[in-house]
Amino acid sequence: MKIVVADWLPYALPLKRSWRTSKGEIVQRRGRLLRLRSGDGRYGWGDSAPLPEFGIVDAAADAFAEESAHLDLVAKRAGRPLHQWLSGDTPVTELAVNSNLGCLSDDTPSLLERAAVQGFSVVKLKVGVSPVAEEIARLRQLASSSAQQISWRLDANGAWSLAEAKAFVSGCINLPIEGLEEPLATPDRPALGSLQSMAPWPIALDESIQLIDDGFFRHPFVRRLVIKPARHGGLLSSIELALRARSAGIETTVTSGLESACGLAACAQLAAAVAPESVHGLTTADWFASDTGTPYPVITGRMQLPTVAGLGFTPHDSFACASPSK
Repeated sequence: MKIVVADWLPYALPLKRSWRTSKGEIVQRRGRLLRLRSGDGRYGWGDSAPLPEFGIVDAAADAFAEESAHLDLVAKRAGRPLHQWLSGDTPVTELAVNSNLGCLSDDTPSLLERAAVQGFSVVKLKVGVSPVAEEIARLRQLASSSAQQISWRLDANGAWSLAEAKAFVSGCINLPIEGLEEPLATPDRPALGSLQSMAPWPIALDESIQLIDDGFFRHPFVRRLVIKPARHGGLLSSIELALRARSAGIETTVTSGLESACGLAACAQLAAAVAPESVHGLTTADWFASDTGTPYPVITGRMQLPTVAGLGFTPHDSFACASPSK
């Protein structure tokens, strides 16, 4: 396929409220869209939004954008949604997704109530921002007052020592937790394995990609792998990871790296290709005050995938109509 025009279109998108984790605070998301035009007049789109503190470096983010744009064109030419072109399976029309509520120290009770009304069965909360004992107490209080049909996906973003993480797991054994991501500041196999042996729910690897090697798949020490395709350099390398995880009996979920609607669409297409049965972390579009395009809608806790060929990304006019580079 001949590419006749390639443009990088920068963006700076304000968030509705600050995105806070144990690693810091984000109030604006910067990145750039890649727009490719093929000789037959089709457009392919990709999104590069580096986030070094979460392992998404410039080179990997650019590779993700370039591969997404090319695969968008290839799937459009084949007349198939991108996830179907990637998997070869029947099309997927919707995905279960968690609601992303932000930090546990925010106005969590009201946010949980709203998520329940909206039909979510899983909500994601950032922990590791306040002292461990305070967060355990807060979670216990939430459990006594919140809707019982909702479970919590917790993400510590590498906040704790092993002793702190063990204290947290011990204090939360009977709470409605669906999983715990990246509990350790200095993760290693024995420490994570000991935490997994304590926890009745999955411990998940996310940022700790240095631990994902052949040994991880031969002898898994946690039960879940979180895949951010921008961190792994693209969709195809992410598919390889997901397939190896499946063969090893490791659960897989796909989450965005807080990309714009374009990158989020690519993440959703990957999720539909490799783990359509899982609950994925793909509701970050709600955090943006403005966006690069129209995100996939979420109805009753399920993301609705477009049936059109390719990525299914519809850019806003400021990007779709931008003048090509000279």
